[in-house]
Amino acid sequence: MTSPEGVSRIAGRIEDLGDAFDLLAAYDPGGGAFFERSGLGVSMSIANISITAPLSGESARELHGWLSRIDEELGGTGRSIAIGTFPFDRSGRGHLLLGERTVRRTTDRETLQIGVWDDSVGPQRLPSFERVIEPVVHDAFTGQQLRDSPSAADYGSGVAEAVDRIRTGELRKVVLARTIEVDAGRELDARRLAHRLRAVNPDAYTFVAPTTGIIVGASPELLVSRFGRVVRSNPLAGSAARSGDPDEDRENAARLLASAKDHEEHAIVVDALATTLASFCRELSWDPVPTLLETPNVWHLSTKFRGLLRDPAPGVLELVEALHPTPAVAGEPRDAALGLIAELEPFERGSYAGPVGWVDASGDGEWAIALRCAELRGDHATLYAGAGIVAGSRPDAEVDETERKFRAFLDALRWG
Repeated sequence: MTSPEGVSRIAGRIEDLGDAFDLLAAYDPGGGAFFERSGLGVSMSIANISITAPLSGESARELHGWLSRIDEELGGTGRSIAIGTFPFDRSGRGHLLLGERTVRRTTDRETLQIGVWDDSVGPQRLPSFERVIEPVVHDAFTGQQLRDSPSAADYGSGVAEAVDRIRTGELRKVVLARTIEVDAGRELDARRLAHRLRAVNPDAYTFVAPTTGIIVGASPELLVSRFGRVVRSNPLAGSAARSGDPDEDRENAARLLASAKDHEEHAIVVDALATTLASFCRELSWDPVPTLLETPNVWHLSTKFRGLLRDPAPGVLELVEALHPTPAVAGEPRDAALGLIAELEPFERGSYAGPVGWVDASGDGEWAIALRCAELRGDHATLYAGAGIVAGSRPDAEVDETERKFRAFLDALRWG
C-alpha cells in the first residue's frame, strides 16, 4: 500500500446537513468520488489523501488502521470513510480516496458532512456546494465518432470459440466483453453524466471515481455490503431485452424465467457465492429460485443473499477480496475463465467489472461491480459491455446483448 505521507496530526469535524441534501452536489469532478443508490451513499468533493493498494487482506487491515486513526480524531464515531475502485485484474492496484470533505448518508436518519485535515496546516476554506446543473442534451454520436473493439463479427467469433471450449469441458462459463471508443468532440462532464444515469435508474448504484481517467456508471449489481454483522449480496446473471410494447416486454420476461440457458448461467454464480459467503457466516440464506430484476433496458435474473457474520467479523474489504471476481463477471472455474478472457479480449478491462464502493472505520461498507460504465478522458470515452457465455449461448444473441447495452449508454452520454 502507498501510505499517505506528511500528515502530522489529523483534525476534523462533523456537521449534519439535513435529509434534503443532494449527495451529487458534494461531488467535485476535479478529484472527488461519488457512490449512491436510492438516495443513500457517499460523495467526496476534496480528496486530501490518496492511497493505491492491491486487493488483499494486508491492504484492508492497513487501510482500516488509517481510517481508525482519523476516526479517533473525530471522536470515535466510526464514520470516517474511503471511496474508490479496484481493477478487474486482481494483480492490479486499487485507488482509494480519503476526503477533506465527504458527505455520507448511509441510513435514512442522517446526512453528515465529515471534514478532515492536517492540523499543522489547519482547515482550508471549503468552497460552497454546487447546485446540480441543469441537463444539456447533445446530438447523437455519428458512426465516425465510434470505434468498437472487437467488432461485432469478431466478438461473435470469440463467443463461438468460447462455446466450443465450454463444450469440451475446459470450463463451464466465461464472460466476454467489448468496448466502444467514443470521440465526443467536446469535453465530457462526469457530473452531468452521473446525474443522467441516476435519473434513468435511481435503483442502480451510480458511481464516479478517478482511475486513469474518470469511471462513471450505474451498476445494477451489488457485490457485497456489510453493516455490523449483516452481510448482503445480489448477483445477477441471465438477461433479456426490455421492450416499449407492454405485451412483448412481458413475453421477454417470461421467456427469461423459462430459459434453461439463462438459469444455468445464473446457477453457476449463485453456487459460487453461496460457497464463499458460507465460510464467513454463521447464518446464510438466499432466494430459493431466481427472481426478475427490472432495469430500464434489460431484464435480469436476480438472487438476493443475506447472512450473519461469524466472530471475528471480517471487514467489507475482506469480503470483497474473497468474492472478486465472481462468475458473474469472469466465469467458472475462475482461472480457466480468466485465461480465456486474456486470450480473446483485445483490451485491458481496467476498472470495468471491478469493485467500486466505500468502506468506513468500523469495517462497514457497500461495494458494487463496475458495470454499465465508461471511462472518460477529456473528450474521449471508452464504453464497456459484456455477456455471460455458457454451452447454450448463441453468438448472434450475445452480440445483440452487448449492442443493446452500448446503445443505452451512448444515449446517456449525450447528457455528459
